[in-house]
Amino acid sequence: MRTNNHVSLAVNRFFKSDSAGGILLLLCTIIAMIIANSYVAEAYNHIIHSTIRVGYKEFSLSMSVLHWVNDGLMAIFFLVVGMEIKRELAIGELKSLKKAILPFAAAIGGMIVPAIIYALFNYREPTAAGWGIPMATDIAFALGILSLSARKAPRGIVIFLMAFAIIDDLGAIVVIAIFYTSQLSWSALVAGLIAIILLLVINRLKVTFLPAYLLLGIILWVCLLKSGIHATIAGVLLGMSLPVGKDIEEYRTSLLHRLEQALGPWSAFLIMPVFALANAGVAIDFNQLLELIASPVSLGIIFGLFVGKQVGIFGMSYVLIKLKVAKLPSQVTMKHLYGASVLGGIGFTMSLFITSLSFSEELALSTAKIGIIAASILAGIVGTIIFKLLEKSSEQLVQAQTMETEGHIC
Repeated sequence: MRTNNHVSLAVNRFFKSDSAGGILLLLCTIIAMIIANSYVAEAYNHIIHSTIRVGYKEFSLSMSVLHWVNDGLMAIFFLVVGMEIKRELAIGELKSLKKAILPFAAAIGGMIVPAIIYALFNYREPTAAGWGIPMATDIAFALGILSLSARKAPRGIVIFLMAFAIIDDLGAIVVIAIFYTSQLSWSALVAGLIAIILLLVINRLKVTFLPAYLLLGIILWVCLLKSGIHATIAGVLLGMSLPVGKDIEEYRTSLLHRLEQALGPWSAFLIMPVFALANAGVAIDFNQLLELIASPVSLGIIFGLFVGKQVGIFGMSYVLIKLKVAKLPSQVTMKHLYGASVLGGIGFTMSLFITSLSFSEELALSTAKIGIIAASILAGIVGTIIFKLLEKSSEQLVQAQTMETEGHIC
C-alpha cells in the first residue's frame, strides 16, 4: 500500500509539473508569434541568429543563440526525457509487459501512421525528409490540455497518455539519431563511444558521485556535436546511464531521482518556454496563409498529427483490446482512450525540433511550423471538447444514480 502511495505521488507531481509547463509553453508560443509579426521582428531575428562563443581559442564552440538553445539547452530537456524513460522502464508503467503493451502499441501506431501520411503527401517532393515531424506527442502540452479540460479524468488515462508519449519520445530520439544526422566524424564518434562505456562502467560500479556523470555527459555532448549525430542524444544517454534502483524505495534515494527533481522544473518552466520563444516565431503573411496551409508540407503535418495520431493510437489500442492481448486501465472507457488519442496529435516541441533538423530553407521551415501549430491547436480543441463532454456525461450519470437512490429511500 505504501509503494502504491509513493507511485501515485510521483505520477501526480509529474502530471502537475508537465501540465503547468504545457500552459506556460502555450503562452510563450503565442508571445513568439506576436513578436515575429510585430515591429520588433527584425530585432528578434537578430538576437536568435547572433553568435555566441564559449571557451578559449581552439578549445571553444561558436554557435548562434538558436543553435545554443536547440543543441545546448535542449540537451538538458532530453536528459530529463532520458531519466523519465529509465524511471518508467525500471519501476513504472513500462516495467512489465502486461502494463507496457497497450501504451507501447499505441505509441508505435502513433508514430508509423503519421509518418506514412506525411510521406504520401510529400511523395517525390524535396520536402520528403520531414516525415519524422508528425511522429511525437508533446507530453507537456497534452497533459496541460488534459489538466484544463478533464480535472476529474480517471488516473488510468493520465498514466496511459504519459506512457505512450514517453515511448514515442524514445521513438523520435531513435529516428533523430539514425535518420537526422549529418556526415559522421568517426574520431569524434569513437571518443563519444568511450564516454558512453565509462558511464556504463561507473553505473555498474554503483558510483553515486554526480559530478563524474555530469563531466562524462559534457564530454559526450561535445563528441556528438562534433560527430554529426545530434548532440541532444547525449542528454538521453546520460539520463539512461544514471542509477535508479530496483524498486520505488531505492528510486526515492537514487541519483536519478535527485537529479530529476532538480532539473524537472527547470526543463518545464525555463528550457521548453525558451525553446518555444526561439523556435515558434513564424512571420505570417495572411495573403499567403491559405496557400501555405494547402502545401504538401503543411497538409502532411496537419493530417499526420490530427488524423494519423488518432488512427494509429486508437486503432492499435482497439485491436489489442478486442483481441484481449491488452486491457483498458481501471475506470477508463474506449471514449477516454479516443480522447487521449486526439490529444496525441499535439506534437509541438519534438515536432518543431525535428523540423529544424529536416529543413534549412526558410519557406519550408515556416510552412512546417504553421502546420505544427495548426494541427496542435486543432487536436487541443477537439480533445478538450471530447473530455468536457465525457465529464458532463459522467456528472449527469452520477446525478441520475443519486436521484434513483433517493427515490428508493423515499
